[in-house]
Amino acid sequence: MTILVPNVGENIALSYLVGKTTVVRDLIYRLFATNITPAETDTAGTYTEATGGGYASKTLTGASWTITNGAPTDASYAQQTWTFTGALTTNPTIYGYYVTRVTDADLVLAETFTSFTPASNGDQILLTPHITAD
Repeated sequence: MTILVPNVGENIALSYLVGKTTVVRDLIYRLFATNITPAETDTAGTYTEATGGGYASKTLTGASWTITNGAPTDASYAQQTWTFTGALTTNPTIYGYYVTRVTDADLVLAETFTSFTPASNGDQILLTPHITAD
């Protein structure tokens, strides 16, 4: 499972790097219930966000990320926990997560993981966000 930064996410990253844009947006981590492999040409609309079962996306604020210089340099965030109250109302299985920006909802990155089908109250997915650059 490798994080994919699609073309639109690469554009966002390079725009920040060279100072073309200074508009900073927090990131929203969303679980997807579509059995697909992330691709370079994806947009946020490519993914079907999970719904039902107590699911809610998670907004990660910029100030709470920890950046560690090195080889590779790492951006990390505290572990995120999704606790379900039962089955989803979309497709029943979660295949990964995708990340969008607050306000404009541009797709930043996506990653698949071992599929998970929440069914019972208390089922959980735990994710510790890490982004590395080398």
